[in-house]
Amino acid sequence: MVFQVKVGIIGGSGLDDPDILENRVETPIKTPYGEPSDVIIQGEIKGVKCALLARHGRKHSIMPTNVNYRANIWALKSIGCTHLIVSTATGSLQEQFKPGQLVVPNDFIDRTTKRAQSFYDGGGDSPVGVCHLPMYPAFHEKTRQVLIDTARELNIDVHTKATIVTIEGPRFSSKAESLMFRQWGGDLINMTTCPEVVLAKEAGLLYGAVAIATDYDCWRDRGENVCVADVLKVFGENVSKVKSILIKSVENIAKQDWESDVCGLKQQVSEGVMGGH
Repeated sequence: MVFQVKVGIIGGSGLDDPDILENRVETPIKTPYGEPSDVIIQGEIKGVKCALLARHGRKHSIMPTNVNYRANIWALKSIGCTHLIVSTATGSLQEQFKPGQLVVPNDFIDRTTKRAQSFYDGGGDSPVGVCHLPMYPAFHEKTRQVLIDTARELNIDVHTKATIVTIEGPRFSSKAESLMFRQWGGDLINMTTCPEVVLAKEAGLLYGAVAIATDYDCWRDRGENVCVADVLKVFGENVSKVKSILIKSVENIAKQDWESDVCGLKQQVSEGVMGGH
């Protein structure tokens, strides 16, 4: 049997357009962790099986803390996804990541406090045991490289490394917090990468992200302060580039052999489970 990929795509506003998929079918799914943010839209891109999910719901009505990350990832895994490529809007914590530029991150700092981080929670329908999951590398490197190579193929400039700080939200950072995150080595800041990236790895999904830097947060001494209007403006001006990268990446992912990557990650997760055997 030939190993087949199926790519899940999670997007925010402007990147949950079902028209990118052919032969679309809406699939409501219930999971042991509740319902996902919205129905899963299944279909194809150039013959490659895909599934599309709006992270905050199609009406963008779910705030970052209340996104059911576990249900989202579980649902995509349950319908056979092997990969997860996502978009995220971020603030920039470093001068070189300018608003409007795209970034393929490779690491994170988790500052969230209210979100379930694991499927292994002792629940009756949850996997048995406790999973001590290694988070280096945080993002799947081969999938990251496909996103980078695809951007270059499309003549779209991207930064190839960055550390994302994920805060709880929905408020933005204070200036003191923003300056602290810079000192910690943070490059970008958002509200959704964690625990999404952690849960994807625990589920055995090969996860990569394309971030849009939308603003400079509030750390610069130039009278700037991040606001929703500016974020949406910059996001809207660059969303087509991100969409192009994700769509073309689906084609490029399908050209490679991923069986050893998927099996290797599954084994890594299994080896990290205590009390489940």
